[in-house]
Amino acid sequence: MSDTEPASPAPAPHPAPTMPLGLFVFTLLYGGMTVLAGVLAFKQVQLWPTDLAVESGIFAFLLLVVISSTISQLYGRALAQRIVWWGFLPLGLSALLMQLVLALPASSEMIAFRPDDLAAFEQVHRSTWRVWLAGPAAYITSLLLNIWIFDRLRGAGQDSTIGLMLRGAVASALSQALDSVIFVTLAFYGEFDITDLLIGQVLAKVVLSLVLVPFLITFGVRAARSLDRRSGDSAL
Repeated sequence: MSDTEPASPAPAPHPAPTMPLGLFVFTLLYGGMTVLAGVLAFKQVQLWPTDLAVESGIFAFLLLVVISSTISQLYGRALAQRIVWWGFLPLGLSALLMQLVLALPASSEMIAFRPDDLAAFEQVHRSTWRVWLAGPAAYITSLLLNIWIFDRLRGAGQDSTIGLMLRGAVASALSQALDSVIFVTLAFYGEFDITDLLIGQVLAKVVLSLVLVPFLITFGVRAARSLDRRSGDSAL
């Protein structure tokens, strides 16, 4: 090539892949809730004024339902299902890290001055192995069922607020009833009488699914759309 011949233009760089900001934020929240649900499940909360109870992981798990339904509504059923499967990654990694921490020796300071804290930590987290095993079984079954029902109920009024709330309520109530039976049975059967916990868990999840979840899904859809608009439909 001669000195006077113009140089060939450099190839244009490929555009970086983009991801809606709403999807990015909700995916981060989803991963956090999968881990937190297993930790919270160790404590059972009484449903006053009855003797019925619920495991505290219900609160994080209902948020998983809300997030997966929101993603299904805005970004499609297939993507929501993939995120449910990918939810096993933070769940599995957190379980492995917990086993590593339990296996490592405690500091001399903690053994000498905070033995009660050490004993409580180890007692709680060594006792959650059944919870960690029961969680994924209930998690994958109920959340995939929730997405399937939520998507199948789509109709002419799918984008209306009332239609969105009804779909969310029905899908959540049915999937959470199944989740309660699977989780409570696998996690606690044989350790104590699970009757009150099982009844309380099913009732609480169904009631919250009908009363609270529809509003949370509506809020989640609006929040994700707002985030997408603010970022020009792209976060990354």
